[in-house]
Amino acid sequence: MIRLNKYLSICGVTSRRGADAMVAGRRVSVNDKIVEKPGLVVNEESDRVKVDGLEVSPVTEQMYVLLNKPAGVMSTLHDPFKRKPVAQLLKKLKHRVYPIGRLDFDTEGVLLLTNDGDLAYRLAHPKYEIPKVYEARVKGRFSREDGLLIQHGIKLDDGAIGKANVHILGYGANSTRIRLILTEGRKREVKQLCKKVGHPVEQLARVDFAGITAKGLTPGQWRLLSPFEVNRLRKLVGVE
Repeated sequence: MIRLNKYLSICGVTSRRGADAMVAGRRVSVNDKIVEKPGLVVNEESDRVKVDGLEVSPVTEQMYVLLNKPAGVMSTLHDPFKRKPVAQLLKKLKHRVYPIGRLDFDTEGVLLLTNDGDLAYRLAHPKYEIPKVYEARVKGRFSREDGLLIQHGIKLDDGAIGKANVHILGYGANSTRIRLILTEGRKREVKQLCKKVGHPVEQLARVDFAGITAKGLTPGQWRLLSPFEVNRLRKLVGVE
């Protein structure tokens, strides 16, 4: 017998603290019943534990994957609305891996996936201020003043203050290309920030996550991270 949060950590889904958050979000079921409270004890031999509708099992080999996510793909392993999930692009992997954070359905670029729950939790947590770099094409002529507003901080829909360093890359006839560097990455943060200064996003890509880029990968392609890359990520967030 084992506590549910520890079991989910062993399965590589997330850390123990992250598992409690998943339970609070009603994303976990045991024997097809949604778990209502943290602290549940499960039988790892006989109970069927699922996260977002997918059964999980203990990790036998840790894997770390970089995917160049195409637009039109969900950053999840399963989608109840039958949209294409990233799992369909990773069928040749011998173990299931989980996205570290998410990219919107229409956003492309760097997506890291792993079954190392502790590392995934820390890389996604705002506390560790992991840099994420986005390039966007936005409507209209984005000005230096617009960039300063975003840099100083703007209130998001959930009440939090979002901010980013912004660099203007170039102008088109009716649009501007910009680069944004964030260290928190709240839900739809780039789109919210740009819209609130009057320049809705037309196209968005994440080009760098914690120093890792999708160089050499076309949309839909993936590769395993090198041991050097994995060790650097672990040092970045203090995972032993």
